[in-house]
Amino acid sequence: MDHRTYLKSLGTAEKDALTRRADAPGFLHLAMHGGLILFLGGLIALRVPFWWALMLPQGILLAFLFTLQHEATHKTPFASDRLNEWVGQITGLILVQPFLWFRYFHFAHHRWTNIPDKDPELASAKPEGWPAFLRHLSTVDYWSAKARVLWDNAFGPMEQEYLPQNARERARKEARLMLVGYALIALFTLFVSPILLSIWLIPLALGFPFLRLYLLAEHGRCPYVADMFLNTRTTFTNRVVRFLAWNMPYHIEHHAFPQVPFHRLPAFHHMIRDRLGTTSDGYAAFAREYVEGFQDQT
Repeated sequence: MDHRTYLKSLGTAEKDALTRRADAPGFLHLAMHGGLILFLGGLIALRVPFWWALMLPQGILLAFLFTLQHEATHKTPFASDRLNEWVGQITGLILVQPFLWFRYFHFAHHRWTNIPDKDPELASAKPEGWPAFLRHLSTVDYWSAKARVLWDNAFGPMEQEYLPQNARERARKEARLMLVGYALIALFTLFVSPILLSIWLIPLALGFPFLRLYLLAEHGRCPYVADMFLNTRTTFTNRVVRFLAWNMPYHIEHHAFPQVPFHRLPAFHHMIRDRLGTTSDGYAAFAREYVEGFQDQT
């Protein structure tokens, strides 16, 4: 039974219970995630003893705001659509990832998950071999690609197939406003205070390799098939990682039924755990299995 057949087997009441949105779980989770960022940022700004050692956990917390922005594209972290939009825009500014553009990119990824020449995530090849793997984790290509997206959206032809014509003008406005915001941030850094370097930009650069490994596990080495039970990976991990990633390690669950909010994914996991076709026992295990694949190809 593939994921479509399984979803058709669910009753209306079951689907309604799984997809019911709520503000309270999102507010609580955001308060904890955002509160930790503000707390560590404050300690770094105050230059407490060993403040520099806090930049890595600060960066990991910042980088994993990606999973919140990802959820906001589906309008599921909160019951309020307006709040989902605001959260998506703010996290996009922090991560240098235009929210409107990412929504259409991500919807195309969901429609064509792991289907070559259709899934836009596959436009960037998964790393094969140690040099490509280490370069992938370095995030050098990631940041240059995001800079190109931002610049092309602001001033380029905007020829992405997944971006509909009626959204392109809004995407251009979004990119230009972000560039204005970054210009103001640069002026603040140059002429007022460099504090944003130590509480935001440098930590983000340090934390992003951890996000890159996490994201690689979502579909890396998964079969190129249409069944979400197979083409996506759920990674069994601890509560800390699930907290950081807004329960997105339950990734088969998310792809099989994207309308399920993050706080209901554990319940959905228990419903389908015997049907999961591609899993890993933690991110260390995934990384070990992934690099072992390099040897298999030699």
